[in-house]
Amino acid sequence: MKRIIVSVTNDLSTDQRVHKTCSTLIEIGLEPLLVGRKLKESLPIDRPYHTHRMRLFFRKKVWFYAEYQLRLFFFLLFRKADGLVANDLDTLLPNYLIAKLKRIPIVYDTHEYYCYTPELIHRPSVQKVWLSVERFIFPRLNHIITVNQSIAQQYKSHYDKELFVVRNISPIPDQIPVYSRPDWNIPENAFVLINQGSGINVDRGMEEMVEALEQLPEDVVLLIVGRGDVIPQLKEKVEKSADINKRVIFIDPQPYNKLLGITRLADVGLSLDKTSNPNYCFSLPNKLFDYIHSGIPVIGSEVFEVAKIIREYRIGTVIKNHDRAEIARAVLEVKIKPKSFFDEGLANASRDAQWHNEVEILKKALKPLEQIN
Repeated sequence: MKRIIVSVTNDLSTDQRVHKTCSTLIEIGLEPLLVGRKLKESLPIDRPYHTHRMRLFFRKKVWFYAEYQLRLFFFLLFRKADGLVANDLDTLLPNYLIAKLKRIPIVYDTHEYYCYTPELIHRPSVQKVWLSVERFIFPRLNHIITVNQSIAQQYKSHYDKELFVVRNISPIPDQIPVYSRPDWNIPENAFVLINQGSGINVDRGMEEMVEALEQLPEDVVLLIVGRGDVIPQLKEKVEKSADINKRVIFIDPQPYNKLLGITRLADVGLSLDKTSNPNYCFSLPNKLFDYIHSGIPVIGSEVFEVAKIIREYRIGTVIKNHDRAEIARAVLEVKIKPKSFFDEGLANASRDAQWHNEVEILKKALKPLEQIN
């Protein structure tokens, strides 16, 4: 079988998008090798394809990126590969260089509007470096994927390139554990809000959500599942507040099937990213579809793609701003409605947001790899 090396900087155990890419490569008769990194807290993985996880000396900032780029370049150089899939701009340069050197096809999947993330727009000198990489390589690529139409349109306006849009919808696992709330120390009679994800960072609305709890009834509990840069700050804030320290529950990252089992215990899903930077403004988080498939309404922010789905299917409410009084208002608006109020909209949204629709687009995007001689 022809081998395709798929690379990403993320922790492989929590990155569902690259897992879907590798599974699709197997479907079309190719052999994927998934390359990423391994953290101390990384979960074990058991996949139907080969994986390679690098333990890096550095975890953040320029040293991490420099180390990973260099190590990925040499890994790709000395491994047999008939094609490459680069995920996000932080893997693109070594992949592009190796693709040119070995004269093999490359597919690029940009999961976000990378150069306009909050981590870069506030650091112009660093942003300039990544923009120079993107501007050098992007126009030379012929097969590019992204996560929604808004980001595809932004790249088209910059580079006059048509992108394949594969939304971040995951296939529903065959076996989702059935939990009770006490299994995760959640009060039985609580009204549970959940925010889940592997990037719970600054500007994603969790600081304001924690503050909004102080204005909400005592039976409202916030469940935060995953990891991110802002988690330590949130834990410190919760510990210092006698009003809410029993009402915020932190759960470490979980395998996807367990994550869905936990999500089904909640009453409302949260997607509160701010529109303070272009990346979040045009984002479409995969957790939105997890909430929909779990049958729970959503409170979202004015992020274009998220607000559009909430309003179109009538599956929740959208906050006007991130003032804690406004967030509390939105929670109470959903809380007072009977649970059945959102059932029809959630059923319609779930029917339309299915992986089998997205995978056909992904197969078209991966076609050049399938046609390798």
